[in-house]
Order: sequence, then C-alpha cells, then structure tokens
Amino acid sequence: MKNEFNEIINQLAVKGKELGFYHLATQDERFDGRTITVNGREYVFFSSCSYLGLETHPAMKKAAIDAVERYGTQFSSSRMTVSMGMYEELEGLLGQIYGKPTYLAPTTSLGHIATIPTIMDENDAIIMDQQVHNSVKNAVQMVKPEGPHTEIIKHNRMDHLETRIQILRQNYKRVWYMCDSVYSMFGDSAPLKEIHDLLNKYEEFHMYVDDAHGMSWAGKHGRGYVLSKMPYHPRMILTTSLAKGFGSCGGALAFYDEDQKNLIKNCSGPSIFSGPPQPAVLGASIASAKIHLSGEIDTLQDNLFERMFYFTQTAKKYGVPVVSNELTPIFFVATGKKEVSYKLASFLQNEGFYCMTTVFPAVPMKNSGLRVTVHNHLTLKDIDGILERIAYALPGILKEENSSMEEIYQAFGMSSAPQEIITPIERRKIA
Repeated sequence: MKNEFNEIINQLAVKGKELGFYHLATQDERFDGRTITVNGREYVFFSSCSYLGLETHPAMKKAAIDAVERYGTQFSSSRMTVSMGMYEELEGLLGQIYGKPTYLAPTTSLGHIATIPTIMDENDAIIMDQQVHNSVKNAVQMVKPEGPHTEIIKHNRMDHLETRIQILRQNYKRVWYMCDSVYSMFGDSAPLKEIHDLLNKYEEFHMYVDDAHGMSWAGKHGRGYVLSKMPYHPRMILTTSLAKGFGSCGGALAFYDEDQKNLIKNCSGPSIFSGPPQPAVLGASIASAKIHLSGEIDTLQDNLFERMFYFTQTAKKYGVPVVSNELTPIFFVATGKKEVSYKLASFLQNEGFYCMTTVFPAVPMKNSGLRVTVHNHLTLKDIDGILERIAYALPGILKEENSSMEEIYQAFGMSSAPQEIITPIERRKIA
C-alpha cells in the first residue's frame, strides 16, 4: 500500500515538473524578493513565505556577512558540549519577543522531534488536527512506540475535540491537541479563543501549536498569530519557524518556564546529536530579532496588512474563489479539479506570474487550487494583476474541463455569497 501511495505522489510530481511547476531553479544573479527568473523568463513571485520581506533587509545581510568574517562558515559541535555565544544571545532576544523561555532549534521539524518524543509517554493522548503540518505528524510517529494514544479529528471541529477530551481524560493524564495557528495551504486559522476556553475548562487538556506561518507579521514584537489572539497558557507549548516571516532560518520553541526548556535542552536527541545553525544564520537571526524589538516591526506589519487587505478586497471585486476569508498572508484560489489548476497555473506563467500549484497529497484529491502568498516585496499593482488574470481565465478553463464555479463551491463547502472579511490584528492600513 505504501509503495502504491508513493507511486501516485511520484507520478503527480513528475507531471508537475513536465508542466513547469515543480523542481525549478532560478537563474537570477541577484534576488530582489519580488521577481524570479526561470528558464529565461521573469515572473512576479507569489510563492514566497518571507512575508515581511526581511530576507533582503540590509541589516540582516550585513549581520550575516559579519558573522562569517568573525566566526567562519560553521561551528561544528554538539550543543550539549559547546555552542557559540551567538546562540545564547539569540535565545535571549527571542525570549524578549515572546516573554517566555525560548529554545532555538536548527529547524522547526527538528524542534518538533526534540520536543514531542521527549515529553510524551504512555500517559498521554495525542489528538491531531486533520490539517496539522506534516512535520508534527512525523514527530508523533516517532513517539508511538512509547505507547501514547494517537488519533486525528476533522479540521477545526471544536465540538469533536471537546467530546474526545471528555472521553480521553478518564484514562490519560494529559490530552494534547496538536494544530497549526495559520494553516499552510488554505490560510485559515485555528479557533484559538475556543481552544483557550477548553484549556481553562479541562485541567488534563494541553495544547501544542505550530505558529510557523503566524510568526512576525502578527502580534506585539512580531511574536506571532497565537499570542495576538490569546495569552500564553501554562499548559501550552508554542513552536515556530524563523525561516518564513522572520527572514532567516531555524526553529524556535517558547515554553512556559525554564524547567520545560531545560528538559528539552538536556534530553532531546537533536539537542544532543545535532549541530547548531551556522554563524551566518545566527547573525541574520539576531539582526531580525532586534528589528522585531524595534518600532520598525510595526511599519513592516502595516505594510503587509495593506497588501493582505487589498488582496481580499480585490479578489472579492473580481469574484475569485478564495477558500478562506481570514486575513492572513496565504490565499488559496480554489479550482477543484487538478486539471483546472494545471491550466490556470500555465496561463498565469504565460502572463508573468508564478504561484504554487497545489494538488494531492498537499490537499485532498478534489480540493486542488493555487496557493498564492502575499509579501512586502509585492506591489498593489502586482496583486491586482494576478487576480484580474485569474478572473479572466478561470471561467473558460472551467468550461473546458466540464466544471463550474458551483462545483468548486460544493467541493470546498464554500458559500457563493460574498463573505465578511475577518481581520486578525487590530492595526489596519487600507489602500
């Protein structure tokens, strides 16, 4: 069965590569964040997760270069024995951002692998949201031999979650819910207020949340979407990525107290056996953290908010079927059939726009679409351009593939009526 599943995925990947969507390599001598050059053609880049555009920030580039000049290209040692002083400096700055003890991991995936197998055992029950990131699911697979109960529930169904908490709390010391804050495909968010209420209602209930796509663009000091919606709960573990809105690389985990952090630092496999991030990454990350702790972060957030809001308003104006009406940097243009996605993506590339063509297994079989991300390198004209082109081409492509807007609405459970735009942060700057 596994081989058959892999063969399906491989065939889809090969098809996507043949069509010019996957496994591409840029040919730019310099990268400005807004455009990429592939096969001699320039595209406006709607597939970047560097939401604030910090990867080209002069202070971060200067800090990365300075770190290499002073410390070389790597510091090759297990953190259990010796790590660079920059490591502790960055963790201290991240601690200021979060207001909690913070542990730095080489990647977010390794952060999950460091934490989940270390803290879970046969006394735990793990409930995963259906759409929680694959890196979390992989870490849970590693802890299964230790005997915890594991299960998956339908996406964002808090009624199902509460029922399972009520049942599992009778036999398990801790009941964990593992979710994303902002989901990486459809751009919708976890119902954090409801989850916070459940944390206060059931003392056995714990939360493990991946805030990778919520980092930097939301919250005070860019501490993320989760903490822009709820206070840090004593029974919560918050993980994030520094490789998206933060503009550098690596992962971070914020804990309620130093004891939790030290347990991971002293006992986890990645902490003992993995090497640390390279000096260039640490230098850039320190510079980014200082930007987050300055007033500049408010300007960066406002600039992105302007673009996100403009996208939602313009998509609504053109009647483009966007799955989630939440204001996040991720927008999923629904197509339903993968053939429609392929044709629409090809059309957009011919028009000079690149975005992610998303089909199974990244999304369910009948929920294909285009994942369009918004970031600060883009202009409002860029956003209007891609949405106008989608609105122009989609009806004809649907007709060619014997599909319709009604079929899309049904496949995604969407309403065809205009929806109220949901905004996740108070500060608003409207174009």
